[in-house]
Amino acid sequence: MRARTAIVCSVADQGVAALTNILVLVTAARLSTVADFARFSAVYLVFTVLLGAFGAYAGQPLVLRRGDADEVRGACRSAVAFTLLAATALGAPTAALCLSLPGATAQALTALGLVLPVVLGQDTMRYAFSTLHLPHLALTGDLLRLGCALGALLAQPHGAPAARLVAVWGLSALPALLLSAVLLHRRTAGAPPRPGNLLRRDHLGRRFVVEFGVGNATNQLSVLGLGAVGNPLVVGALRGATTLFGPLNVLFTSATGFGPPLLGRIPCARRRTRAAAALAAVLAATAAAWATALALLPDGVGRRLLGDTWPTAAALLPATGSQYAAMAVGTCGLLALRMLDPRTTLTVQVVFSLVAAVFLVGGYALGGVPGAAWGLCLGSVCKAVATWTRVARLGRRTTTDRPPVSADAVRPAPGSS
Repeated sequence: MRARTAIVCSVADQGVAALTNILVLVTAARLSTVADFARFSAVYLVFTVLLGAFGAYAGQPLVLRRGDADEVRGACRSAVAFTLLAATALGAPTAALCLSLPGATAQALTALGLVLPVVLGQDTMRYAFSTLHLPHLALTGDLLRLGCALGALLAQPHGAPAARLVAVWGLSALPALLLSAVLLHRRTAGAPPRPGNLLRRDHLGRRFVVEFGVGNATNQLSVLGLGAVGNPLVVGALRGATTLFGPLNVLFTSATGFGPPLLGRIPCARRRTRAAAALAAVLAATAAAWATALALLPDGVGRRLLGDTWPTAAALLPATGSQYAAMAVGTCGLLALRMLDPRTTLTVQVVFSLVAAVFLVGGYALGGVPGAAWGLCLGSVCKAVATWTRVARLGRRTTTDRPPVSADAVRPAPGSS
């Protein structure tokens, strides 16, 4: 596939994935009361954490793969097989445990555990198609998922409990999973899956999942913690605000996961870094424009989008919009580091993600929910500055150009863990 066509299909695929994400949450908000949407949001946050963790462990090392075509095809099948097996091993006990617990949130978590292999498996298929330079097949699967998810949720009655919405949303991804599995099998036939390879000590996903655990997941788990020990509605308020930025959120996450196969077509490391910087500027400007458009929405339109959650979400738009502009810069900085050397991102993620969590909790203590939102913004600004500082230093130390580091290029020192 030509580079221009691949870029168009990749961008379109991320747009469809973003649209699916925001329409799922918007539809759930319109079907639910404030309390039910808070429960749905909490469970969806759990899913988001798991989605990011599986993407970091199985997906992100996959898109860095280089080398023999048969090995790449085998790696794609191995990543999908590993995700399906691991998601089942995690989801089944979770469902069994939560089934015995009282409360609507436990019921929603039970539903999530049952559909976890479906939603995580379909997402890993997207990484596989990106690695194989077949983004049009990922787009096909995501278009089917969008139609099924939206149709299934719109068929639900108003006031449907969170558990029902989670189950309907998860099962609606099954047709896309099956279609993607057939398409992937045709492109990788003859390459036996070896999911055990993802458990090796030298698997790059170990580093990436640690980065995610102290990075993206830290802030989301902090929000859940604030809801548990403080006001439970804080989850719904912050989630309602970030829901409005759903397309940008998916695009930022996808830049790290799906950007390497596209930027890898650029032969010069310096030009790849410049391309990442240009992408950062474009995404930051897009975030600012999106925040401005949301701030100008009439109150009636906002209520149609988020129902009773709109007033609290609208009050957080300045902080959330600023946060997403900073996130654009930081995400593209991480992408540049991944292309230069994927071993250099761990320190930045660990230190500044913990700093962001402190700002979140401190902001909530000082100013309630608005203070928490501005705390998240300040944390994103600090991470963006640190990331691009590291890019500049690494660029100055690089005396010879070299191709992106493959997922197979990282080997632990003898005796390391």
